[in-house]
Amino acid sequence: MGRAEERRARQRGGRRAAPRRSSAAPSAAVAGDAPTVVGPPVTGGRAAARRAAKGGGRGGDGKGRIRRLFTWKKILGTFLGVCLLGIGSFIALYLYVDVPDNNAAAQAAQRQSNVYKYSDGAVLARDGEVNREIVDLSKVPKKVRYTFVAAENKSFYHDSGIDLKGTARGLLNTLMGKGAQGGSTITQQYVKNYYLSQEQTISRKLKEMVISLKVDRQMSKDDILAGYINTSYYGRGAYGIQAAAQAYYRVDAEKLSVAQGAYLAALLQAPSQYDWHAASDTGKRLVKARWNYVLDNMVEEGWLDKASRQAMQFRPPLEPKPTAGLAGQKGYLVELANQQLIDQLVKQEGIPRSQAEAEVVDQGWTITLNIDKKKQAQLEKAVKAQLTSKLDPKKRKVDANVQAGAVSVDPKTGKVVALYGGVDYFKHYTSNATRADYQPASTFKPVILAAALEENAQTQDGKPITANTVYDGTSKRPVVDNGSKVGFAPENEDDRNYGDITVQTAMNKSVNSVFAQMGVDVGMRNVLDVAGKLGMDTTNLQAVPAQTLGTMGASPLQMAGVYATLNNHGKQVTPSIIKTAEHNSKAVTMPDPIGEQVISREAADSVTSVLTGVVDDGTAQQAVANNPKRDGQKVAGKTGTSDDNKSAWFTGYTPDLVTSVGLFGEDAKTRAQTKMYGAGGEERVNGGGFPAEIWAAYMFGVTDGDAEFDLDTDQGAAVQPTWTPTPTPTPTTKEPTEEPTTAEPSETPTTEEPSETPTTEEPSETPTTQEPTLDPTAQPTDDPTLDPVRPGDGQ
Repeated sequence: MGRAEERRARQRGGRRAAPRRSSAAPSAAVAGDAPTVVGPPVTGGRAAARRAAKGGGRGGDGKGRIRRLFTWKKILGTFLGVCLLGIGSFIALYLYVDVPDNNAAAQAAQRQSNVYKYSDGAVLARDGEVNREIVDLSKVPKKVRYTFVAAENKSFYHDSGIDLKGTARGLLNTLMGKGAQGGSTITQQYVKNYYLSQEQTISRKLKEMVISLKVDRQMSKDDILAGYINTSYYGRGAYGIQAAAQAYYRVDAEKLSVAQGAYLAALLQAPSQYDWHAASDTGKRLVKARWNYVLDNMVEEGWLDKASRQAMQFRPPLEPKPTAGLAGQKGYLVELANQQLIDQLVKQEGIPRSQAEAEVVDQGWTITLNIDKKKQAQLEKAVKAQLTSKLDPKKRKVDANVQAGAVSVDPKTGKVVALYGGVDYFKHYTSNATRADYQPASTFKPVILAAALEENAQTQDGKPITANTVYDGTSKRPVVDNGSKVGFAPENEDDRNYGDITVQTAMNKSVNSVFAQMGVDVGMRNVLDVAGKLGMDTTNLQAVPAQTLGTMGASPLQMAGVYATLNNHGKQVTPSIIKTAEHNSKAVTMPDPIGEQVISREAADSVTSVLTGVVDDGTAQQAVANNPKRDGQKVAGKTGTSDDNKSAWFTGYTPDLVTSVGLFGEDAKTRAQTKMYGAGGEERVNGGGFPAEIWAAYMFGVTDGDAEFDLDTDQGAAVQPTWTPTPTPTPTTKEPTEEPTTAEPSETPTTEEPSETPTTEEPSETPTTQEPTLDPTAQPTDDPTLDPVRPGDGQ
């Protein structure tokens, strides 16, 4: 190396070692003064210096390692690697999984009857003679075939057999424990029904996807559609379109109209909930919405012309035919057991309701019910002795329109020990025990009192509401809120004026004006909140004073649960008919009927104490308190009679058993709600009449006469006497009006003078519910509360 090269090398080393000049460096440096280099040259140059300056220690080294580890090249490479691994795994799975001949295990299971037993193990019924007949697709009218495609999978004729988004969602939901949420194509549903089981596992879903792809390549679309409509479950024990056509319309599949096909296609989403003759009002609205959805989709796809579509009108299917072994009350018991098991499968496995139904009906279950054989027989005997034997449709036309329903529950366990659904499962398909389309009327009043006690509510003049609180019981007395009228003035039964009375007496006599005012004092939102906690369905109910008259819909099953919760000292009771449900391939644990404390024990026990007064000194006195079979039995309960006499109730309990009995006016031909005036030779069917008589005939034959209420309260008829005034009837004998009147009262309207002059503005208070938006593509859930009908008038 020459001298010049050595000099240049030393200069390069000096520059590398020199510190970076700051902007504040002396100007001398610019003039040419060279910096002095002390020590050996620093290797690594400026980059090393910057790294040293930034690192400063271990933390800097760690950040550097993280940056080196997560470079964009490595992230992209990892992503591509995972994708390639997934693709490779799917290819391997595709090559490994073959299309099976069929699922022999599933087909065998479908041929097994469900066995239903009483609580003691005695066989109640066997249900499961499979109703299936395979038909060639050519026998099904072309437009009827299109109804199923329009309902389930509009892209069926040009897709690959799978829905990638729906399948991915299903896999993710399974991994997260949420279960299936629909989205399958017709091909996937056919594969699941015909080749696979209904289990919700990753392996089953992957197999379903692979087999669907292969089936779509190996079979024609028509063959897949034929398999789908011939293996699906339509309700009423019918598998396949031929059995469904016979079950719902008494015709062969080749005779089905497009409108009828659209109904059968709509059924597949929730067969039992959408069966017109078993559906609630909400179920009927939903299935009609889906029927319209199917037909509209057909027009959109060009499978049906607009003129034909517009000319179609929905017509309900025919009533179901009797099934061997389910006559009498057995069908009602089996129906409720199936529904509760289906509900649990939907909740436990997160599967669509239609799939849960397919897993229950005719699938070889052994279901032991909580039904007590002796109590069941006693309840049926009581209804016959106290009601049906006294009805004579030939003599009185209205007698043909009287329907009875009853549910009996053990309040300590929540077990449904007896149930009456109607005269016969195949004479009246709708169960009167579970229908929720009639007013509970004044059986709702204890809920208002429970809310008042639970919320520590006060009257308008600031006094705590208790059993001894005095209210104005004047008929048609305007309800007042903060000194102003709210436009609601309900009439008492027979327009009676009671003047100043205690809450206890108002409950005994079922005084509407008192509980209307109490509801406002408590706050109607608070009342409905407590009602929901006690077990009523308050979905979409408006919190208006008219609800105090029990204008919402409710079933005997619901009301039995509400009163059982009161009897159980405020711990929630959700009545259950199923003791155990066993299957050779599935374990189902039914939920505990006894829940948490939903209202305080003192509030619940105080209501029980007050309700003893209704029996001993109120509207149930004659039928229950004075019944010769009572023999000193402790009883609490409440009557209820709707304003237009379309429903009448008695729901009551002894310390060990709760029973709710309801009578409903229903036109024998049209099934429309009707008035029961004159039925059984009575001027009006009151809750203290037939319902209370049925209750007493049943209860006093099956309960412990020595049982005592264990009450933690210092108020109510059970612990102290109450003052009862003599009512002053008005001269009129007219029937109670069906709409609340706003006439001025004849007495001072409140227990104290309001601080302001009441307003004369009287807004309408007709209670309504906001109907939920109907999504015909969504899976149905528990029914929302039905629209309330007219207000009740007491009892």
